[in-house]
Amino acid sequence: MTPPPQHQLGGLSVAILVTDGFEQVEMTGPRDALEESGVIIHMLSDKKGPVQGYHHDLRGDLFDVDMTFDKAMADEFDALLLPGGAVNSIHIRNNPDAQRLVQQIDQLGRPIGVICHAPWLLVSAGLVKGRKLTSWPSLQTDIEDAGGLWVNAEAVVDKNWVSSRKPDDIAAFNEAFERLLAQRTLKNTYGTADDISSTAGEDG
Repeated sequence: MTPPPQHQLGGLSVAILVTDGFEQVEMTGPRDALEESGVIIHMLSDKKGPVQGYHHDLRGDLFDVDMTFDKAMADEFDALLLPGGAVNSIHIRNNPDAQRLVQQIDQLGRPIGVICHAPWLLVSAGLVKGRKLTSWPSLQTDIEDAGGLWVNAEAVVDKNWVSSRKPDDIAAFNEAFERLLAQRTLKNTYGTADDISSTAGEDG
């Protein structure tokens, strides 16, 4: 599959939700691809000032925060991106303002992209029941206990969600996420579940 033309994404606004301890490449990989397509990126966190990225268990770079979760309004953004990292995902899943934001974005039907441990926030926000998604394998039980269908695949698209398992899946994730964003630009609708739901690179 070929990626969508860059002009289709120009001007869209995507919020990236992170706290200290996020897996850096799961933020920078999608961010860089989106910015190349003309998407406007906003970094959101639970505090002002820089936020700390990690390369697994090693400190990475610091990134400036544009806005805190409590100040963010769902109608300001066309989509959300949730990088993983166990430490980040444990903290963010218990943040009520982050929960509110994903609930509101999902209610609006806008794209949500999650990688690795990031689906924990969707579980805590009560959004997983009846949805199909993937994650880092250790989250399978949590997702299934919350009523979701866990799939072992590079990138899983279910309605307005895109999920991936790990950094090695970022290329597949980027393509799937950009296609949802292009659909939002061109149609301003997501159609039916049958129209949109698909699985890429499914292993089982």
